[in-house]
Amino acid sequence: MTQLALHPQSKIIRLQLRQNMVLQSLSVAQWNEFEPLLEITDYAKGETLELQGAHSMEQYFVIDGILKRTVANAQGKEMILRFAAESDIDTSYAAWRLKTPMPYSIRAVTRVRAAKLSMLQWAAFLERHARIKGEFELEVMKLMSEVMAHTITLHLLNAPGRVQRFMRKHAELAKRLPKKELALFVHTAIKKHLDMMQMLQQAKGMAAVMKAMGGGRKQQDEEPEDKTPPLDKDMFG
Repeated sequence: MTQLALHPQSKIIRLQLRQNMVLQSLSVAQWNEFEPLLEITDYAKGETLELQGAHSMEQYFVIDGILKRTVANAQGKEMILRFAAESDIDTSYAAWRLKTPMPYSIRAVTRVRAAKLSMLQWAAFLERHARIKGEFELEVMKLMSEVMAHTITLHLLNAPGRVQRFMRKHAELAKRLPKKELALFVHTAIKKHLDMMQMLQQAKGMAAVMKAMGGGRKQQDEEPEDKTPPLDKDMFG
């Protein structure tokens, strides 16, 4: 761990952090107050940043790489709740406010560089800046809503629908994720996932040919018919 001001790449890291979804609206004075609290840490692929059930909690701002949030049952079976990449965050803020243990773990999917500070320091900073606190708590609610929507779609959509939804909402991230991680996220057997991706690519190629020939009827989202379109497209984007 290295303080931001002492890091050999402090200038570029500072620019990257200023593009973070939560930090981009900080004024110069607020940033000058906030920066000394940050520590820059590099994590290896698969390393655990926060462990489910722990009481020590920190706030993370992703600089480079991809994090995942996972939850495990008593038998150790894990479920991926969400991913976070550059300019995104992960946090245990809700658990800290409720004074409960970490309800999930946070792990590195790839090599990750992140800026972090203790939840106590972050909460104290937010209390001094009401606007930033309001914006941050709104982002936390969005994250909770995102996790809830994902959990619901696991039950209501079939496997192709879940893959299509993720590809539509997180196209760039989908290109970078290891196929195993994406398959686990949408609860699809890896072989079936690869087969589906191949079929989707073939379908898109056929649609392009038909469009060029002027004989194809364009489907709204180029997706397989889903029996629950209002839930997927209206409720969850």
